[in-house]
Amino acid sequence: MTPSTTTSTWPRLPVLPDAATDAVVASGLLAELAHAFGGPFHFLLPDAFDVNLQAMQDVLASAGVNGVVYFAKKANKAAVFAERAAAGGAGVDVASAGELREALGHGVRGEHLVVTGPAKAPALLRLAVQHGALIAIDAIDELDAVITLPPAGQGHPARVLLRALPSVQPDSRFGMAAAELVTAMDRCATAGDAIRMEGFSFHLSGYALQPRADLAARLIDLCRMARARGLQAGRISIGGGLPISYTDADSWHTFLTQHHARHYHTGKKFPPADFYPYHSAPSGPAALAALLQTRPHTTGATLADIIRDAGVQLLLEPGRALLDRAGATVFTIQGVKDRGGYRLLTVDGTSLSLSEQWFNSEYLPDPQIIPQDHAAPAGVFPASVGGATCLESDMLTWRKIAFPHLPRAGDLLLYPNTAGYQMDSNESPFHDLPLPPKVVIDRTDHPRPRWRLDRHFT
Repeated sequence: MTPSTTTSTWPRLPVLPDAATDAVVASGLLAELAHAFGGPFHFLLPDAFDVNLQAMQDVLASAGVNGVVYFAKKANKAAVFAERAAAGGAGVDVASAGELREALGHGVRGEHLVVTGPAKAPALLRLAVQHGALIAIDAIDELDAVITLPPAGQGHPARVLLRALPSVQPDSRFGMAAAELVTAMDRCATAGDAIRMEGFSFHLSGYALQPRADLAARLIDLCRMARARGLQAGRISIGGGLPISYTDADSWHTFLTQHHARHYHTGKKFPPADFYPYHSAPSGPAALAALLQTRPHTTGATLADIIRDAGVQLLLEPGRALLDRAGATVFTIQGVKDRGGYRLLTVDGTSLSLSEQWFNSEYLPDPQIIPQDHAAPAGVFPASVGGATCLESDMLTWRKIAFPHLPRAGDLLLYPNTAGYQMDSNESPFHDLPLPPKVVIDRTDHPRPRWRLDRHFT
């Protein structure tokens, strides 16, 4: 079992430096947690969430834009992030009664919730109205259902946004076409005190800034139309879609140029278009700043100028961008097979805890091996990583990773920066395997980081 002689044979995708994760690894805590839980686990770094949130709020303030950040709760189920959103002056975006109750239970006020998603269940609509949450109305029949609901205490009206179908994505299943929006505005105007129509929203797939700015400008025009009908219409929601960078530009472009089916177990092929853009410029809060300086095609002014001049409030619902570097996932290697030229590792969990694999794609950032034997041979040891189930498709990493140490049973594998969607959006107790617990790291600046279980651990 000799190592390969060069790393150039094996495309790599190193992650950007992350001092907080490095401090957790250096502390030796991960091996103890792996022993204690007897299976994979996630660790969360909520301080990173705080930093990302503050940076977005600073961008809004610097641009002179009246805006509110809502954390898209679907991106991670952990209670700690809802708690940090509430403490940091942010709202939370929810799409189910369960998410709504969780947010309320962890300190988020009802009026600081926005309820999204298509064809919302009656129970969810009732809860949203009772707690004064803002509801993104996706269809005429949903608006009719809200209008006929009993009013909240003290006669407070239901608060709604009307979701517009993006003209650049006319086949989207989200939102209302132009004629439907006119009908919806008319019904809001005749509903009287039952409805407070606060503005418009959209759901837009992808990460391009120009179409998002163009759609935001369209929503502002819709606000003017609604105001002419006597509606309040003072807010627009542009959803999420702020990309983050997992790696640097050179590494990403080199990877896209070099990777080939031969670099994957069984010659697996992934369409490059299905990969997440693991490097984006700009990204995170800088992407928000760039969006605000983008000039919609209908005007020569920047989006920030248009928002200020119209006197509207900007709502945004980032998920991944608030969770950048806010956690990682750890597995233990259970077995190693030599496949001739590379190894096949089996870990103590499944790819259901690394969700990208279930979207016809691959989570590309290189996992980090943490040898438990300090005498582990060094070199270049290519290996793919499989899960503990009886499914051929249960692969955490089809790609042959160029590990710098010989992988052995008992070693740990750390998948970096997994808090945004990777940890739990597709988790399942398949084979009666327990769901990986979430460990909150409250402090990383001590020799022994302080940790606790997130409240969602059962």
